[in-house]
Amino acid sequence: MSFSIFYDSRCPLCAIEMQDLKARDHDDRIVLEDIWQEDFGQRFPGIDPEAANRILHARDEGGRLLLGLDVTAEAWALVGVRRYRLLRWPVLRFFADIFYRYFARNRYGISKLLTGQGRLCPPEGCPASSETPGEQP
Repeated sequence: MSFSIFYDSRCPLCAIEMQDLKARDHDDRIVLEDIWQEDFGQRFPGIDPEAANRILHARDEGGRLLLGLDVTAEAWALVGVRRYRLLRWPVLRFFADIFYRYFARNRYGISKLLTGQGRLCPPEGCPASSETPGEQP
């Protein structure tokens, strides 16, 4: 079974969560795909990297697209951590999704505050179009 997560490796908190998730993935069920890889668009033509930059994307083994906290809940459940499932309960879902959208738009600043690192860029620098995750093209 394969669960592919399309994530922003330039976000320190996002990268930490993916590393933690993968460390628990003893059955190698989760595949992490960095949306900033040069060949991303060629390898995943059905995933818009700009949309994946605004909200976490994943594709399950059946080809179903999951977004945001649905990805988080499913991915952690696959490695045996079920506590994130409660974020999908009807009443909590509403508030959790509001918080998630806030986090997604402000993740570089939140990362800077919590880790001391803002956006991580390659040596040649980050493209101008990726300056603000929540910014619409």
